[in-house]
Amino acid sequence: MERLTEGARRLGISLTPEQIATFSHYRRELLDWNRRVNLTAITLPDEVEVKHFLDSLSFVLALPGGPRAGMRALDIGSGGGFPGLPLRIACPGIRLTLLESARKKTDFLRHIVSTLGLPDVEVVTDRAETRAHDPAYRQQFDVVLARAVAETAELAELALPFCAIGGMAVLGKLSDATSEVERAAKAIATMGGRLLRVVPVELPGLSGRTLVVLAKERPTPPAYPRRPGMPHKRPLGFEKDLVHGQAGAAND
Repeated sequence: MERLTEGARRLGISLTPEQIATFSHYRRELLDWNRRVNLTAITLPDEVEVKHFLDSLSFVLALPGGPRAGMRALDIGSGGGFPGLPLRIACPGIRLTLLESARKKTDFLRHIVSTLGLPDVEVVTDRAETRAHDPAYRQQFDVVLARAVAETAELAELALPFCAIGGMAVLGKLSDATSEVERAAKAIATMGGRLLRVVPVELPGLSGRTLVVLAKERPTPPAYPRRPGMPHKRPLGFEKDLVHGQAGAAND
């Protein structure tokens, strides 16, 4: 775990021997389950260490002062637990919810949370478009995390409804996100958000990564997010919205 340890140090995180052992156990379980369940396309141990664990820890760059004790965090589309679980291992004070729609993946998440003995971690099987309308989750989180290849406009519609006023959404991107952020301006504003900053990630093995940080300033209108699949099929503010016209938008 030398690459993880050194990368974490560059992020201002000093991993204890116990935390390193936890990451090693996590990696073993992930790769073992992946032989039976498709959790990740990354199957080499060294790549898990960097492209999953260290990439997840890089989200601390978007959090002023780092994660604080008691901070309520939500990871949407968590998959194999990224970025939420590595952050929870490195920063034990976080109260974490992992939201994932695929039951085979939430089965793994419940297993690994139990196996690693992590308190204050909830696993929920549901789509973000549906769970965001549940009052127990809507606008309840200090920070919402998403690490996905989806467009920023789609992620903004999925993430910002969960953010409390004064909270933030942190969206991990694989490349420069300037053009995506410009296309997402309508979606961000409609969800009650504002672009706070775009943070480059400069770590060995993770060149080109960026974090899009959105502040939640106003309540999200009750109609959002739209029904499952719509944020992906018709992102707010895209030209194809106009092609369908106002009548099509009204049906959403």
